[in-house]
Amino acid sequence: MRRFRSRTNRPRLFRGVRRQRVKYITVLPSLITLLNGVFGFTAIVFASRGAAQGLAGFSYFAMAGYMVLLAMFADMLDGRLARMSQSTSSFGGQLDSLCDLVSFGIAPAFLMLKAIEVRLELTTPLSGGLFHRFVWLAALAYISCATIRLARFNVENEENESAHMSFAGLPTPGAAGAIVSLVIFHREVMPNLDAVVFILPFLTLGTAVLMVSRIRYPHVLNLYIRGKQPFSYLMRVLLFLGLVLWNMQVALVLIFGIFVGSGFVRWLYSRAVREGKRLLGPDQHLEAHPSGESDL
Repeated sequence: MRRFRSRTNRPRLFRGVRRQRVKYITVLPSLITLLNGVFGFTAIVFASRGAAQGLAGFSYFAMAGYMVLLAMFADMLDGRLARMSQSTSSFGGQLDSLCDLVSFGIAPAFLMLKAIEVRLELTTPLSGGLFHRFVWLAALAYISCATIRLARFNVENEENESAHMSFAGLPTPGAAGAIVSLVIFHREVMPNLDAVVFILPFLTLGTAVLMVSRIRYPHVLNLYIRGKQPFSYLMRVLLFLGLVLWNMQVALVLIFGIFVGSGFVRWLYSRAVREGKRLLGPDQHLEAHPSGESDL
């Protein structure tokens, strides 16, 4: 006689998955988070249309870059609203990461790929060669690292506001901003500068590695703008605003470039200091500090 297992004795394929139905969500932060994903999808659509002129005289590549920047603003706003209303939730975090993957993972990589392909087909015979394969490798590496970065953030993230003062690894909005700002600069300021075309894949691959690294990057809004800050911070903000008013495209490249490079430079400096102390030895280190105090 054929024996059937009861429903209770069947092996559970998803033992570690919590089966909990979502009953309540915060509407306004969720709508802004979805707007982040909509901007990212619009950026992909604009990038697929190539170098043709779009609305108001902007090229579709530049418009795609601006859509990513709008998605960045929406991403900053939804988290702020959720914490202000004390309505942070696991659902909101997962939704935010899914939209971030579209806006700051897929959209920048696709924009970089299409911008280079269009330029290479017009100017050089490298299309389809070794360099073109490297561009594809950089785009795939960027998407993969952005996915890993967001998944790792979901696992390690804490809802406490004090835990959001810095990030382990380059945040995906910062990586996306570095790429799209360079595309906007190339399309609107120096469209004939082919050097930008060859810099883009290396920048994309570099930001991909930084995203999955453990290099610390500051949370700019929480660390430098929120709350009481020294007077010098106000002068820096005014300097950046003046640069944006003078030339927004150049300002975007400088701001995102400084942000991406700052974490890496600080990491190199700390490594050099630790290596110097190791080579100096404990005895010489005590001679340099007779009181026994250390630099740390």
